[in-house]
Amino acid sequence: MPDDQSVEEKGQIPTNLRLLAVIEEVARAGVPVTPSTVNEVLGLPKPTVHRLFATAEQQGFLQRDIDGRSYGPGPRLRRLAVDTMTSERVRGLRLSVLRAVAEKVGETCNLAIPDRDGMFYLDRVETHWPLRINLPIGSQVPFYCTASGKMHLSCLRGDYLDRLLNNLTLTAKTHKTITDPNTLRAELAHARESGFATDNEEFMEGMAAIAVPIKDHRGRLLATLSVHAPVQRHDLNSLQDHLGTLWDAARELGEIAGE
Repeated sequence: MPDDQSVEEKGQIPTNLRLLAVIEEVARAGVPVTPSTVNEVLGLPKPTVHRLFATAEQQGFLQRDIDGRSYGPGPRLRRLAVDTMTSERVRGLRLSVLRAVAEKVGETCNLAIPDRDGMFYLDRVETHWPLRINLPIGSQVPFYCTASGKMHLSCLRGDYLDRLLNNLTLTAKTHKTITDPNTLRAELAHARESGFATDNEEFMEGMAAIAVPIKDHRGRLLATLSVHAPVQRHDLNSLQDHLGTLWDAARELGEIAGE
C-alpha cells in the first residue's frame, strides 16, 4: 500500500479512504454517534464530515437513529458484517466449535448477532433428538424475551438501553414473557453481573434457553452463543450446568473472530 494511504494522523486521511474511516469509526463506537463525535477522532473539515455522512446514509451504509442526529450501521453495513463473518474459512472454524458444544450439551447450539430490530441467527448446529425447536439460520428473534437478545441488551451502555426500552413495546409472546420494563431491567442487570442470560419459556412455550456473550479484544459484545432445548429435557437449572462449556467456547469464538 502506498505511503499516502497509510497516514493515520488526525486530519491527514487520504481522500479515497475518508468514507471508510467514517464508517469504521461509527462501527467502532458500538452506539449511535453524531458526525461531530466522529470528527473528534478524524479531525476532518466539518463540511467534509457531514458530506461523508450524507453519502453513507444515502448508500445504506449508515442509518439515522431515532433522535434524528446520530447514526448507526445501516442495512448494507450490517449485511457486510454478516458476509464477513460467514466467509468460508471463518465459518468452518466457527462451526467446529459449535459442533463441539452441541455434542457436549446434547442440544441445539446457536450463534446470533444483534441486528437493528432483533437477534439474527448466523449459525447453528442441531441436536440429534427428533424433538427439537426449529429456528433456522436467518431467523430474527426479539431482544427482550430471548436469552441471546437479553444478553445483548445487558451489554448496552446505560443511557442507550434506557432510550431503547422507552421506545420498545414489550408484547407478551407467552404467559411468561416479561412485559414490565423495570422487571426486565433487573433481569438485564443480573445478566450483566453473572455473564449469562436466560429464556424461561418467554419467547416460545415449552422452550428454555441460555446465552453467553462472545466479545472482541476490547471486551465489546460481537455475538452471542446459546443453547436451547424443550423443557421436557432441560430446565434452566440443568442448562446452567453447561455454562463452563459455553464460556470456554465463547472465548474461542472471540479469538477466531479477531484473527
